[in-house]
Amino acid sequence: MKHLFFCFSCIFLYANLLFAHQTLYFMPYEQKNALKSLIHSLRTAEKSIDISIYSFTNKEIAKAIRDVAKTGRQIRIIYDYASNVKNSFSTAGYLSKYNNIKVCLLEGKRSKNNKFNGIMHQKLAIIDDISIFIGSANWSKNAFENNYELLLESSDKAVIEKAKKYFEIMFNQCHAY
Repeated sequence: MKHLFFCFSCIFLYANLLFAHQTLYFMPYEQKNALKSLIHSLRTAEKSIDISIYSFTNKEIAKAIRDVAKTGRQIRIIYDYASNVKNSFSTAGYLSKYNNIKVCLLEGKRSKNNKFNGIMHQKLAIIDDISIFIGSANWSKNAFENNYELLLESSDKAVIEKAKKYFEIMFNQCHAY
């Protein structure tokens, strides 16, 4: 029985690797394609979007998320606490006003010397539990147009499941905006 389970596990793993869609975008060279893909994926979400983002000031992405929320789909966004609590350019205040969008702030863990907190530095979006965007790029105009950044789009189920698990842990620890 163990042997049969192992065989099915291997088949599932290989099938996932064969059929998982992945696209890696390099900014600023592929900025238009990266932004277009991210916004299209956000707009076509059918159930939910989970986002953890350090800095999110891009108005075009924010409007897409707002429009998705207006259709009843559920959106949760974790922002870094220190960089968003008093940042007038952050989209946290703007997006927190809409129904179906839950916004919260999260600090990193306390340092061992107890002198500072870490930060929530992720740049992640999980869409309908079937696709993920992850990379170095904050969701800012500068990140897409001027910086040397990466954005990976993937449908790899193992990566999505692992990201979902840690997103839930973080979301349960963050404070409502």
